[in-house]
Amino acid sequence: MARSTREPEAFAGLYDRHAAGLHRYVTRRLGADLADDVVGETFLIAFRRRERYDMSRPEARPWLYGIAANLISRHHRSEQRAYRAWARTGADPVARSFTPDTDAVEGRVTAQASGAALAAALRSLSQGDRHVLLLIAWADLSYEEVATALGIPLGTVRSRLNRARRKMRAALPGIDPQLTPEGDDHG
Repeated sequence: MARSTREPEAFAGLYDRHAAGLHRYVTRRLGADLADDVVGETFLIAFRRRERYDMSRPEARPWLYGIAANLISRHHRSEQRAYRAWARTGADPVARSFTPDTDAVEGRVTAQASGAALAAALRSLSQGDRHVLLLIAWADLSYEEVATALGIPLGTVRSRLNRARRKMRAALPGIDPQLTPEGDDHG
């Protein structure tokens, strides 16, 4: 990041490292139609603000996801429509396209069976709780990275995640181990 302030072309390395993961995350949140635009805008904003980046932070990934989360918030209605469609069909077509591993078949079958309930449960979460839960579950950020991404205290991350997990467990009893503390390796 520091080098990109002197040599703007060095910013391309940041894009190369993080664009694909960020795109998958945004696609799961908003669908493929908006993902390209949101990811492009995320990197445009990051490029324009790179001189204000806190260079004491060794990793820019949480910062990028924070920018994307703010942009996703602007598309709240689109996200809600995507969850309603997912609830109607019971299938997450985005997740299916990101799991080429044949060992993931069992996981896809379980996810498809619970897709409608999962989509409805995600839709029922507040925007803040949903951001925290999905940054941890889908973007694989740590609690600390989520706090950095969203600009909130670590304690707020923990309380939002706890509340979101409680709601998800109530809506999906015993279905998704990713949402339980036993499946949590984030700290």
